[in-house]
Amino acid sequence: MRKIVYGVHQSLDGFIEGPNGEFDWPEMGPELSAYSLEQCDRSGAFLYGRKVWEFMAAYWPQAESISDHPHDLAFVPIWQRTPKVVVSRTLTEADHGVQVVGGGDLGKEVTALKEQPGGDLLLNGGADAAAALTELGLIDEYQIFVHPVVLGGGKPVFSVTERLNLRLVESRTFDGRSVLLRYHRAG
Repeated sequence: MRKIVYGVHQSLDGFIEGPNGEFDWPEMGPELSAYSLEQCDRSGAFLYGRKVWEFMAAYWPQAESISDHPHDLAFVPIWQRTPKVVVSRTLTEADHGVQVVGGGDLGKEVTALKEQPGGDLLLNGGADAAAALTELGLIDEYQIFVHPVVLGGGKPVFSVTERLNLRLVESRTFDGRSVLLRYHRAG
């Protein structure tokens, strides 16, 4: 069965976006970029919550004409060829051949995705989607990239209603700047 891996960038004080929704603070140095590109390249599909999907759909189809950042240019072909799934209660369809789940029984829909052959499902950002999938016990691994910035408020990385016990399986630094904390569900 495929795993769902939740990858999220957070500030040192535990937020995924600043008080005004800003997400201009994560830095993709060469080591973090290489790790991210390798992980994305071997993923079976990308999972997004609706809000993150809207950002991704607006940026990545035209990223080559907007950005000259090496990470962006290397990610474009990976993004184009990798299947995408949006978790949303309100969205019924999406462009770019995207599958939408969550309008019915989210647990059954996502379990069916996990049972399909192929690489792991990579959930990028999207605290609401992550909270919903965490509550259902469907996220197998949490990859939290901690960046050396204190935002002083904003959207927390976790918004779950019950205790979540995790087991640290790896910690790693990138570019002398960011730290990966990789956890599996405990028990």
